[in-house]
Formats: sequence, structure tokens, C-alpha cells
Amino acid sequence: MEGKETHGSVGGASTSSSSSATKKQSKRPKYSRFSQQELPACKFIVTPTVVISTFVAIAIVFIPLGLASLFASDNVVEIVHRYDDLCLPESSTAVQHIQSKDSNKTCAAKLAVSKAMKGPIFIYYQLDNFYQNHRRYVKSRSDKQLKYKADADDTDSCSPEATTDKGPIVPCGLVAWSLFNDTYKFVVQNKVVDVNKKNIAWDSDRNHKFGSDVYPQNFQSGGLIGGAKLETSKPLSDQEDLIVWMRTAALPTFRKLYGRIEGDLQVNDNIEVVVENNYNTYSFGGKKWLILSTTSWIGGKNEFIGIAYLTIGGLCLFLAITFILIYVLRPRQLGDPSYLSWNKQSPMP
Repeated sequence: MEGKETHGSVGGASTSSSSSATKKQSKRPKYSRFSQQELPACKFIVTPTVVISTFVAIAIVFIPLGLASLFASDNVVEIVHRYDDLCLPESSTAVQHIQSKDSNKTCAAKLAVSKAMKGPIFIYYQLDNFYQNHRRYVKSRSDKQLKYKADADDTDSCSPEATTDKGPIVPCGLVAWSLFNDTYKFVVQNKVVDVNKKNIAWDSDRNHKFGSDVYPQNFQSGGLIGGAKLETSKPLSDQEDLIVWMRTAALPTFRKLYGRIEGDLQVNDNIEVVVENNYNTYSFGGKKWLILSTTSWIGGKNEFIGIAYLTIGGLCLFLAITFILIYVLRPRQLGDPSYLSWNKQSPMP
């Protein structure tokens, strides 16, 4: 009897020790309602009424927005004129003409105002087939140098337009080197129209990316001139043509703001534009356009936004009508939502 009792006590001790060891070695996380996903939750039940109401609500919002956007876009007046093919002499090729220092690059064009244009009238230049988004082109700049005077020597990323024999180039890089340098002069009824070139750049760029104590140095002083030159007496934060150009475009066809005409243009006014055709787009098959445009509450002329709103709204309205017809003509009995809670007792009948 004593042996049996001893054996039983030893067996009980080994069982308890093994169970305690198992508990210590267990990796089971501590129980909580959050980890077991037992917190109260809202279960969205998709019924035909909810689906149809959602589609109708989207259609009610999007269709008027699309109509308003299209109406606003139609009220924007644009004058678009391509001039790169008109400002060339017949005696020489385009590349020879644009690269020659002795050739006369001034040409004139006449634009007719078909609808009244209320000021301010925005002047844009548009370039086609110009890939400002090329990786090597985008990286060829120094943001530190543009902002801080002490970082004038930070030109490691600006190759091949980094330094000259006289010192570092400020601003350095291919982006600044290729600055657009065509100019426009507008004459209406024998009067020169003033072009306002202030506040054409983003405030964030002007105040936070370009230093007020950083001045151009050795810019466009090499053997190969890329584009426009900068005024050495003005800080980079005040040279807004450069700031606009340095915000690189994502697509090969882009527009950039040149300036504003603050006055109005009346119907049948004839605008004489004197163009200095300096910028070389002929070597890579590019095109140049001059655009005069008014604006609306959605910006410039852009029908895509209105068409997109109408497309989505019309599609939702079509789906809502389709589901209504299916729901009326071929109704389907819905199940009991209480059975969605599988781990709870079903309601008593």
C-alpha cells in the first residue's frame, strides 16, 4: 500500500510539473477582446436599397458638377498660335538659323480676338516633344545651391554644367542652363501692351526654394549657350522666369506661365505679336506655341474634369436604374441577417 501511494504521489508530481512547464513554454498571447476580434463592430449589410441609394447619391452629386465644369470650361477664351515654323527664313535650315549669332530671329504674327477676354489674361508658352522628366535632366541641379549662399560650391549633381575656370556656376545644372529665352511683345491698336511678370511663380517656390541672398555667378558664360541669361544684380528669388522653368514638367508637352495682361481685350481686336525666336527646339523636332487664355473657377480650359464627372455620374445613374428594374421585375427574398453572427445563438422562433 505504501508503495502504491508513493508511486501515485510521484506520478502526480510529474504530471503537475509537466503541465506547469507547458504553461511556461506556451507562446499563446494573452487573451484580449481586441486580439480575438470580439470588440463591438458595425456590420454593413449590403441590401438593394443601400446599393441603389448610393448610386443615386453619386449621380446627383457628380452630374451637376460635370455640367458646371463643362460650362466653366466653355466660358474660357483661348488663343493658340504656333510660331516655330513661321519664324524661319527660306534661305537656311532651321538648326543653322537658330544657332547662328548673326541671323535675325525677330518675326511678327497677328492674332484675332474672336470673343471678349476679360483681364487678367494669362500668357503661356507651350513646348512639344521636350522631355523635362528625363532622369538625368531632372537630377542635374542643386537645391542647396539655389537656396543657400554658403552652398555655392555644391555642384556635384550638376554635371556637365557645374563649374567654369572662374568658379562654380550659380545656378548650376542642365535645368537652369536650358532656360527658355523666347520673348514676346504685344501691340493692340498701335499701343504696346504691358506684360506683368510678377507673381507668376508659386509662393512656396519663391519663398522656400530660392534664396534671397543667392545671386547668379558664371551663368551662361561657357562656350555653349543653352538658353536665357540671368540678371546678376537680382537674387534668384526675384527671377521668376527661372523659378517657373525650374519646376519641371511631368509630360513632354507642357505649358508654362510667361506673364499676364491686366487689361481687357475686346471682340475683333487685332493683336500684333513681335516674337524673338531664340529657343532651339529644331534640333530635337520640338514645337513652340503661344497661348493667351482667360480663367474660370476651375482654372484654364480643361474639358477632361467635366467629362470625367459626367461619365462617372451617368454610369452610376445607369446602374441605379438597372438595379431598380431588376429589383422590381425579379425580386429576390433576402436572408435573415441574424444568421450572420455564426458564433452566437440564433434567435428563438
